[in-house]
Amino acid sequence: MLRTRIAVSVAAAAAGLAVLTACSGAETAQPVIAPAAAGGTGGGQLSNGQVGNAAPASNESKLVVADVANVGQVITDQNGMTLYRFDKDTAKPPKSNCDGDCAKAWPPALATGDVQVQGVDKNLVGKVTRSDGTEQITVGGWALYRYAKDTKPGDATGQGVGGAWYAANAKGGKAGQAAAEAGAVKLSASKIDGLGDAIVDQNGMTLYLFTKDTKKAKTSACNGDCAKTWPAVLSNNGKVELQGIDSKLLGSIKRADGTEQVTIGGWPVYTFAKDLKPGDANGMGVNGTWFVIEPNGCKVGTTPSTAANQAPADSGAGSSNSSGGTTY
Repeated sequence: MLRTRIAVSVAAAAAGLAVLTACSGAETAQPVIAPAAAGGTGGGQLSNGQVGNAAPASNESKLVVADVANVGQVITDQNGMTLYRFDKDTAKPPKSNCDGDCAKAWPPALATGDVQVQGVDKNLVGKVTRSDGTEQITVGGWALYRYAKDTKPGDATGQGVGGAWYAANAKGGKAGQAAAEAGAVKLSASKIDGLGDAIVDQNGMTLYLFTKDTKKAKTSACNGDCAKTWPAVLSNNGKVELQGIDSKLLGSIKRADGTEQVTIGGWPVYTFAKDLKPGDANGMGVNGTWFVIEPNGCKVGTTPSTAANQAPADSGAGSSNSSGGTTY
């Protein structure tokens, strides 16, 4: 279960110099990254009290990936209208927290029959039952909405509203550089079926450590093609929020490209490109070097709590990626 949110401050760095984790060979954590600013909810009631941008003209629900100016690739509906996700919803389990006046400003994208897709992985598409009994489309677990103030295809006026609404990308994440700059990185303690305790990011995606890195490393050993398969978790202007993770374990390193990567317990952390939805952990054990990371900064299976839950050792067969003769 998720624990109480921890807002990390620069001043906490001094307190983290002697933290010990439950795994073998624990070392001191890296300097702590500054906290994220709190965001608003966004959205409001329309003056006429009606649901804007309401019922689709087509009887069939469809999700299409399209390019929108100043945002990039986003998911649109069957009428070309930009679809959004709401930070106050949850993806695991999927749940909409936008009802009443909120739903008038942000009409839910309702599932009408089978949902057709174009450019979206069908395996990422689902449905969540709303409080009124209707079924809302989800991608990557995140419920999708239109915005009442978008009046034509290509509009994305809801981007960044209230610091909580963002156009959705093909995996259900936040689309656009503006979203990346506005939203803090959020790392949370969670549980993965068959593995136990783990860390997930703000999109519910599982995080990993790479044993070819070293604790307290100055930089990452995963760059180039490796980084395409294993995207680094980057801090956003030094903003990281923690939930259920000791703030003293938080740190960062500079990558070869100059970006700043988040570390937990001294280990740089990554996502896996072949994880398609929250709860996936397809990267566990790949090539014997990639492991899900626990909230205490250890690799899964190192401590008794997760070792007991862990499935038989995964060789990673069929999950590795080769490029230029090197397998990651």
